[in-house]
Amino acid sequence: MAIAMFSLAGLPPLVGFYAKLAVLQALIASGHAIYIGLAVFAVIMSLIGAFYYLRVVKVMYFDAPVTATTVSAPRDVRMVLTINGALILILGIVPGGLMTLCYDAIVATLAH
Repeated sequence: MAIAMFSLAGLPPLVGFYAKLAVLQALIASGHAIYIGLAVFAVIMSLIGAFYYLRVVKVMYFDAPVTATTVSAPRDVRMVLTINGALILILGIVPGGLMTLCYDAIVATLAH
């Protein structure tokens, strides 16, 4: 859960960071003042959003529990979450293949 929250907050080297970076680079590369302003606005909103994502991690791991119950997940659910966390990390470190697939999908969609 922490890996997913860190990725949503846009912390490197997770895939969420690279996704935000790619969008911001595209906005700035356009050179239009309105898009550069939009990029600045997006960075400010990302910082505000990061506060909420990181607060969830703080509550989960650092605050005292309200009740003493334990939560356990079946093995298949733990396996899927482990694979998800690994992919978030791997695609953040080596995003080239995923970005190529996304680019090809965009080109194919716009061609029709």
